[in-house]
Amino acid sequence: MKPSPPFPRRARGFSLVTAIFLLVVLAGLGVAMTSVFTMQQVESALDVQGARADQAARAGIEWAVYRRLINGQCAAAQSFALPAGTSLSPFTVTVQCQLATGPGSLRTWTLTATACNQPGGGACPNPQNNADYVQRRIQAVLSD
Repeated sequence: MKPSPPFPRRARGFSLVTAIFLLVVLAGLGVAMTSVFTMQQVESALDVQGARADQAARAGIEWAVYRRLINGQCAAAQSFALPAGTSLSPFTVTVQCQLATGPGSLRTWTLTATACNQPGGGACPNPQNNADYVQRRIQAVLSD
């Protein structure tokens, strides 16, 4: 009598199919995890840029308030870059000042500071933004 084979004939190749299936599943999981990790890194970087843009806009408002209260000046619109060598240096701030007269002799000044990292034409906001574009706008109202 012939010795019986260790595996029946119908089960041959089953481990190869299982191994290929597991490799495909694990490769898919690896790609998905890499994609999620990359998106988290991009979102984190944009979040940091948003916080920096907020600080740049606050600096613009403080500058405008100083010019209005101390110097008595209020320009219609003015743009400036923040100092080089700082974390805010990629940002440009556009400050606008508008006068509104109220009842009687009350005058109200609306100061608006818009900070962005990719100014269009040297001023913010940039109408042709892209995925890396970050902008923040802050307003303050002063009364005489």
